[in-house]
Amino acid sequence: MCESEQVVIDPDERIVFTRTLASVPPVYEDQQLTALLDGATLHEGGAINNVCADWGLSLADGLAGRRRVAVATRAQKVADGNEASVEFLDAAIETIDAVLALASRYAAAAGAGGREDMAQLLRRVPAESPRTFHEALQALRFMNAMVWLSGHHHVGLGRLDQYLWPYLADDLASSRLDERAAEELLAEFFIALNRDSDLYPGIQQGDNGQTVTLGGVTRDGRPGVNPLTWMALRVALDVALIDPKINLRVDSNTDIKLLELGSRLTRKGLGFPQYANDEVIIPTLAAHGYDLEDARDYTVAACWEFIIPGRGLDVVNIGAVSFPAAADEAIRAGLAAGEPFERVLERTAGEIKDQVRARVDPYRRLVWAPAPYYSVLMTGALEAGVDHALGAKYRNLGIHGAGAASAADALAAVREHVFVRRDIAPGDLLQALEDDYVGHEIVRRQILSESPRVGLNDPAVDDLLAFLFARFADACEAEQAGSAIRVRPGTGSAMYYLWLARGRTDGPLPEPVVGATADGRQRGDALGANLAPTPGTSLRGPISVLQSFAAIDYSRVFNGGPITLELSDSVFRDADSIHKVALLVRSFVSLGNQQLQLNALNAETLLDAKAHPENHRDLIVRVWGWSGYFCELAPEYQDHVISRHLFAGV
Repeated sequence: MCESEQVVIDPDERIVFTRTLASVPPVYEDQQLTALLDGATLHEGGAINNVCADWGLSLADGLAGRRRVAVATRAQKVADGNEASVEFLDAAIETIDAVLALASRYAAAAGAGGREDMAQLLRRVPAESPRTFHEALQALRFMNAMVWLSGHHHVGLGRLDQYLWPYLADDLASSRLDERAAEELLAEFFIALNRDSDLYPGIQQGDNGQTVTLGGVTRDGRPGVNPLTWMALRVALDVALIDPKINLRVDSNTDIKLLELGSRLTRKGLGFPQYANDEVIIPTLAAHGYDLEDARDYTVAACWEFIIPGRGLDVVNIGAVSFPAAADEAIRAGLAAGEPFERVLERTAGEIKDQVRARVDPYRRLVWAPAPYYSVLMTGALEAGVDHALGAKYRNLGIHGAGAASAADALAAVREHVFVRRDIAPGDLLQALEDDYVGHEIVRRQILSESPRVGLNDPAVDDLLAFLFARFADACEAEQAGSAIRVRPGTGSAMYYLWLARGRTDGPLPEPVVGATADGRQRGDALGANLAPTPGTSLRGPISVLQSFAAIDYSRVFNGGPITLELSDSVFRDADSIHKVALLVRSFVSLGNQQLQLNALNAETLLDAKAHPENHRDLIVRVWGWSGYFCELAPEYQDHVISRHLFAGV
């Protein structure tokens, strides 16, 4: 791939590399791959994906430095007679040489084109450790892009403000750069990430996992917010592109001015920053097998899952539990058998357990494909002479929990109308569900208007929301008994908010598609994305939504997944409004929630963009855990984004 790349250097470009090869050819033919797997399951469907390199280590050593480590380890392994390590290290060295050869071609082309400034820079990086902020950004661009070029995807950039800050701090202190010049360089780096992002695979364009995580604490527990944290937010606000997606780690002591800057970025309509609450996430990770220093160093994967840079190989998306399907099966069977509500809950727990087992079973024989170049960038892989696929410190499995609000609403409606009020007969509800509520409009209206709903801070339904996630955690913990691999339950939905409601259009359907449900939802209607009230719920305001989702015990649910709130762009109209949004983020922290995603939308703009896409090519929206250009989304995703805003009521 490196040998086949064409060198592209645009005039005045200061952060170079633009990918010219559209796809990576498969390593194996289908028959070969089937024989190699022999019934096992590949990590993320192939090459190692959705993990984060140790970018700080990689920059500090430079690729030539990483090569020296590999050569030294190889000599030791040869002496030990360890052929497997020697083979891995030979492959790693070959990939380093390929990348450095491509960088040399870039340097030669820059010199031939009269760009001696870039030629000198490329002769140094990514081979050697950067001496300046500019060199660090160029080295990072090259090393990161090569991961994509070797067939991996959802390649995140991790805690960018932590590992790049020493280079910027030194430049500022020595007056090599001032703040404005530094921001221009960072803006060019952000623009470079978008230059070829259409070649990065995902469900839709934009779902490429190019995320950064800002703020939080350092590995030793000190406050990690620094001037680069602020600068990255300002630059993201200025360039207004889909990459990189910004995650901001916060706690009770986060400066309100930083939250206001984040709120200004939200007003831009990009769908980020996404907020992560350190006070919940760090102790939860530490309680589930992650060393405290690593837990403090967490970053966010492609969407929202928590991973450890350089040390993790968690498979964060092995599927989803459909809470609505679990509750629906239990409701239909329980009511048909004339059982009490407590038995309906027991059935729901059983259905959740069965779904978790079905998701985990294929991963009991999990195969990680070799990743020699990615391993070069990982903590300790070259030093140990072990591919990251075999030597990663953390190798857990993550499952999404989708449609929780819809399931809780359905259970609450059954409890309220069938067992408490007794104003809907069990047979009538069962027939209404069977008929998709057609001809049962009175029953449906009764459910929609007179039932407890998640998002209103109502204990009559929020206790059922907590119940669902508690049973989800029970089921995951049962699956990891006797194994070092933990099964991580999460609160996100990813694309499952459509797949679980309508089925998949791009392959076999392992997920249980649910029909009409007892919350009044009709067959085919999308579920709420992530942690969000059921679409159509009439809400009182955002605080009550946060209060409802605070009922979840996040100490047992640690795969990530944000509360998702759709806000009218009028909420951000002036400085006072921006301050109130910042206070909303602070309330999210104080209530003990885990993750928050705020989206600023204008329904009229979205509808016009769907009707006249030629006028809105730069319109960006949050889809689930990622942002994309609205006019490039498939129609079903466009419609769901529009409906989320129309029914937000916040």
